[in-house]
Amino acid sequence: MTEQLPFTLVANERGFEIRHYPKHVLVQVVVKGEFNSAGNQAFRPLVNYISGQNQTNEKFAMTAPVIQAPVDQTHTVSFVLPEGVSIKDLPLPLNSSVTTVEVKPHYAAAIRFRGLADWEHFKSYGDQLLVDVQSAGLKAAGDPYYARFDPPWKPGFLRRNEAIVALTGYPSKGNK
Repeated sequence: MTEQLPFTLVANERGFEIRHYPKHVLVQVVVKGEFNSAGNQAFRPLVNYISGQNQTNEKFAMTAPVIQAPVDQTHTVSFVLPEGVSIKDLPLPLNSSVTTVEVKPHYAAAIRFRGLADWEHFKSYGDQLLVDVQSAGLKAAGDPYYARFDPPWKPGFLRRNEAIVALTGYPSKGNK
């Protein structure tokens, strides 16, 4: 089974979960274009990095999810590196389009859904998540990003996807 980004379930709200994510490391590529092709464009450089095309030829296991954060016509596509990987020990990428980033521990709201990973499907869930977060009296710390957990050959109705948005000010007085 593919290793997945760990989180602690903090609460179940109406229609979404509140999670706490520990510190973790991403390897990422920024690409321009439309949502559906951006993931495909970024995939090869990311796979090459985890397959050993880096300064020390170190290989990393493929993990889930693949994360995509769209901003206009630019998309940051990221692989989550295995738990316990430290950014200070990472080999430098050989491809200048590949970068690494350490994500600090944070709280986030997430909604799971099934189906093909096209922009309209993701956006509808991301938009609903923002409405639900605000209705619950919480504040999003930016725009939603999207997580794909399954390979492209898995039938769409079996694929697990998520829309996720970081939260600001959580937990606060009154939120546990």
